[in-house]
Amino acid sequence: MTSRVVLVTGGSRGIGLATARAFVKNGDRVAVTYRSAPPPDAESEGLLAVPCDVTDPDQVESAFAAVEAELGNVEVLVSNAGITADMLVLRMSDADFARVVDANLTGGFRMAKRAVTRMMRARWGRIVFVSSVVAATGQAGQANYAASKAGLVGLARSLAREFASRQITVNVVAPGPVATDMIDAVDEKHRGAIEQAVPLGRFGAPEEIAATIVFLASEGAAFTTGAVVPVDGGLGMGAW
Repeated sequence: MTSRVVLVTGGSRGIGLATARAFVKNGDRVAVTYRSAPPPDAESEGLLAVPCDVTDPDQVESAFAAVEAELGNVEVLVSNAGITADMLVLRMSDADFARVVDANLTGGFRMAKRAVTRMMRARWGRIVFVSSVVAATGQAGQANYAASKAGLVGLARSLAREFASRQITVNVVAPGPVATDMIDAVDEKHRGAIEQAVPLGRFGAPEEIAATIVFLASEGAAFTTGAVVPVDGGLGMGAW
């Protein structure tokens, strides 16, 4: 394949950064968005880092304009940016719920809508949404997060049907617990319980999620669209 322009949202760390690095290794031209701070070695790693809060439509437009000016039209979009605000429902305010849904679900919609306008003209494109195993299984204390990640599945499958005639595929990766800052923030006892629940008996590595995303963006996955691919060590086995 020739070098493509890839945009990874939430690419400053964790799964997003691992995915961006995997695409660079694949020979692609890669941009990442960040909200607070860019990856520390973005330039030396061959990454174009652009600021973008996906909850702000103006920032979404500015990010795409910057990528298009520097690299060209986005051909592969990986919608990974997201936040959590965990708490039990009885303590969760409307604002707590809406804030997570806006970032994780509506933000993905904004990015995909902007990306697909150029993909349609090119009659080719790849969109991959990063969901979560909790979208299928649910999780106490994560009603907002689980709902937002489940919503990505319906969004992806609707887009897959709308744009299939233009050779644009839209798929979802559903990671299980992955060794990132989010897991590191969990107390040791709870972290151990999560690890034991995974049939493979360990946390995933960001690079393992990235490998699946890179495949879904490849020509080898050209006949795959509207799919949910679990990369969760068997935790959500049968849930999809």
